[in-house]
Amino acid sequence: MERLRVEHGPALLAFEVENRAYFAGFISDRGDAFFAEFDERLAALLGYQADGTDHPHVLVTDSGEVVGRVNLVDVTDGSAELGYRIAEKAAGKGLATAAVREVSALAAGEYGLRELRAGTNLDNAASRAILERTGFVPVGERDYGGRPGIEYVLALTV
Repeated sequence: MERLRVEHGPALLAFEVENRAYFAGFISDRGDAFFAEFDERLAALLGYQADGTDHPHVLVTDSGEVVGRVNLVDVTDGSAELGYRIAEKAAGKGLATAAVREVSALAAGEYGLRELRAGTNLDNAASRAILERTGFVPVGERDYGGRPGIEYVLALTV
């Protein structure tokens, strides 16, 4: 896992394009504008990272291919929202679980956070299992683009 850098841009875009239909099976599609304006979005993410309001990360293979992203966004008052996406070809191999554990440790240590929030659709059993396996506790219901979901919280300790 690496913090997002401008040089990840082409590989990150390829990851998003290649997995667009796969991701749309779980969450709302990002829409054509996301892809058309990708360079601007990347610049904004890097700006949020510099400001400390977001901590975007990518999972990169030895060959430089992006196979996942793990982001901490909306950092406020010692808390952040966790989001992650794993490439279809890398799913089911424990990569998301390992990445969530790693970013949780970074959140507590390097970023000084005390709590992470996350959520998933009710029909995304794999994501629910990842969150529960990594210590997240369900705290309520939440709507995800018209789909019912569950919100989770993880209390962090250093």
